[in-house]
Amino acid sequence: MKQVIHTDKAPAAIGPYSQAIQVGQMLFTSGQVPIDPETGAIVEGGIQEQARQSLNNIKAILNAAGTNMGAVVKTTVFLQDMNDFAAMNEVYAQFFQEPYPARSAVQVGRLPKDALVEIEAIAQL
Repeated sequence: MKQVIHTDKAPAAIGPYSQAIQVGQMLFTSGQVPIDPETGAIVEGGIQEQARQSLNNIKAILNAAGTNMGAVVKTTVFLQDMNDFAAMNEVYAQFFQEPYPARSAVQVGRLPKDALVEIEAIAQL
């Protein structure tokens, strides 16, 4: 059975999707762009500020599900520009400890709201 996970501490969905869905002991987050949940706007700054906000949004969703970043087993990082990979990775490393989640990182043509990054996660509860 599917259970919707929602928190006001992460941005509301901007389309017909849920912030996250729990199925059994697995949690699947939607991709999180760097929207500040208080303002509804993309955070100002470059890739590091945006990556930090995307990861903080994931953290808030995980907390709403009763877990934390340590439960994440897989992430996917979508970058507007692969040249931002190293700078994004510096911030990403602040949110995870060994054993690190599996990860894919890809450059995409365009992200919602012209964000520089979008990150999604899968966690085991």
